[in-house]
Amino acid sequence: MSEPLPAPESPGPPASQDERDLSLYADRLARPVIAKTAELQLNGRLRHVIFSGQFSAATLDDLAETANQIRVLSKHRAGQDFLRNLLSHRRAMLYFTQPSTRTFLSFMAACQILGLTCNEVRDPQTSSETKGETRFDSIRMFSSYFDLIIMRSPIARLAESCAYLMNDLSVHGQRSVPIINAGSGADEHPTQALLDVYTLQRTFAREEPADTPLGASPGFRPGVAFGSASNGLAGKTYGFCGDIGRGRTVRSLAMLLAEYPGNRLVFVTPDHDKLRMRDDLRRRLADRNVTVLEVDSLEAQIDGVPAIEAFDALYMTRVQKEHDTPEDAESFAAIDYSAYRLTPALVARMKAHAPILHPFPRDQHFGEIPPEIDADPRAMYFRQARNGMWIRAALLAHVLDADGAIARHFHHTYREQHEYSS
Repeated sequence: MSEPLPAPESPGPPASQDERDLSLYADRLARPVIAKTAELQLNGRLRHVIFSGQFSAATLDDLAETANQIRVLSKHRAGQDFLRNLLSHRRAMLYFTQPSTRTFLSFMAACQILGLTCNEVRDPQTSSETKGETRFDSIRMFSSYFDLIIMRSPIARLAESCAYLMNDLSVHGQRSVPIINAGSGADEHPTQALLDVYTLQRTFAREEPADTPLGASPGFRPGVAFGSASNGLAGKTYGFCGDIGRGRTVRSLAMLLAEYPGNRLVFVTPDHDKLRMRDDLRRRLADRNVTVLEVDSLEAQIDGVPAIEAFDALYMTRVQKEHDTPEDAESFAAIDYSAYRLTPALVARMKAHAPILHPFPRDQHFGEIPPEIDADPRAMYFRQARNGMWIRAALLAHVLDADGAIARHFHHTYREQHEYSS
C-alpha cells in the first residue's frame, strides 16, 4: 500500500496555496493502490497512468504486443505514414519541471512516432508560476490546450493529485484530459518500469527472428544457452543492486515483477536506513506473497551459490547522491561501495542468458557499471533505453484509444504475406 502522508512538522495551515491544494486530496492519496486503480480507468482502459500497480500481467502483454507492432510498422515508409497520421489531430503537453534527458526525449519521440503535436515546459521559470500561478492552475490551463499531459515533478504525489483534479473536473462537466506520471518525487516512475519489463519480455522470448515479422524476439541472441530458465517473466530470480531505498524505478519494477508467479526478488544494498528497501515496498511485496531476500553483497550466498551466479536478470542502479543531506556524509563515508559495483570478472560468472539492466543515467564517478561491460551480450541497458520509445508509444496509443487501429492495420499489412503468427 502507499505510505501514509507525513505529518506536518508544526501545527497551522499549509504555507502555500500549492500545499493547500495537495492537502485537499490527502484522504484519496492515503488509500492503498488497489483502492485507487478503478478511479484511474475509464471504460476498462487506463485513463491516467500514475502507478506501476495499475499494470496487470495481461495489460503488460497487450502493451508489449502493441509496441512490437509499432516498431515493425516503423521499419517501412508506408507504416511510418500510417502511424504519423494516427493521432495527428491530438496534442500533448510535456510538463517536465524536474531535470530529465532520457524520459523527456523518449516521450517526445513516442509522440512524434504517432503524429502527436507536442509542446513543452521544462523550466518553471519560463511559466506563469513565476508570477504566482499554482501548479494546479497550470495543469488546468494546459488541459485547455492539450489532449494529454505527461508530467515529471520533484514533488511527491503531484501527478496523482492532478489525476484526481481531472476526474473531479469531468464529474462537473468541465474539460478533463489524461495525466501520465513520468516521475513524481520519490514515489514511482511507472513508465520506466514499463520499459524495463518490456526489455525483459523481449529478452526472455526465444523465437528465431525469421519466425515473425517482429524479427526480434528482440532479445533473441543466437547461441545463448538459456539452460533451465523458462520462457517469459515468471519463475525467475531478479537481482536489484545499489540505492534501493531512494530508487523509484526499483520500486515500480519490483511491483510489476510481483505480477508474475514464482518470482524471487533479491535486493543487494548497504545496510543503511537511506539505501535499503523501504518498509512500504517490503509490505507491498509481502502482501503479494513474493519471495524477497535482502543481502549486502553480490557475493552473498543464495541457495549455496553467490548471488551474482543465481540471478536470471540483474538491475543495477547508481547511488542517488542528489538526495544526500549534509548529515548523511559521515555515515555514507563509512560504506564500502565496492560490493555494489559490477566488474568484468563478476559478469563472467553470471548466467549466460541473464540480462544486465540500468535505468540510467549511470554515474561515471561511482562506476556501478564500467564501460568495459558494454560490449557483453548481456548488457541490455542501451537497448533498454531504446525500448522505452516503443513502449511509451504503445502506452500513448492505449490511453488515446488508438491501439485497436494499430492492431488492425498491422494484421492487414502482414496477413497476405502469411508472416504474422499470433
